Amino acid sequence: MIQIIAVGKLKEKATKALVDEYLKRLQPYSRTEIIEVSDEPNSSEVEAEELRVKRIEGERILKQIKKDSYVILLDLRGREMSSPKLAEKISEINTYHASNITFIIGGSLGVSDEVVKRADLLLKLSEMTFPHNLVRILILEQIYRAYKILNHEPYHK
Repeated sequence: MIQIIAVGKLKEKATKALVDEYLKRLQPYSRTEIIEVSDEPNSSEVEAEELRVKRIEGERILKQIKKDSYVILLDLRGREMSSPKLAEKISEINTYHASNITFIIGGSLGVSDEVVKRADLLLKLSEMTFPHNLVRILILEQIYRAYKILNHEPYHK
């Protein structure tokens, strides 16, 4: 099972439609679900306030992770992988570690240290910064691509 935990709710219809399309495409390969946790309002750029926001959002994230899940945190400090390498990693996780994989998309301020500590792998999608709603589409597309690679099925390039 693939679980994506994301801070914040999708608001744009076009984004929701694309997310739904990838969830539909993933059905033959893996049960996939997206869990949205509320983002915490941030009233200032004071470091103490930012830490408070990350702590609260982090608690919400941690509550949703299954105990036996392998956790991949999408993080700018993470390791970059090609699509074939991500496919290999998913296969390795399912074979040797866990049948549940959880991807985490943090809030606009990032995630708490506790969430980082819970992660089994930090994954960086790119050096570029993307809006969180677009990251959902990117990671879903890459998971779908990984399953196509693992099943030796064609995928347009």
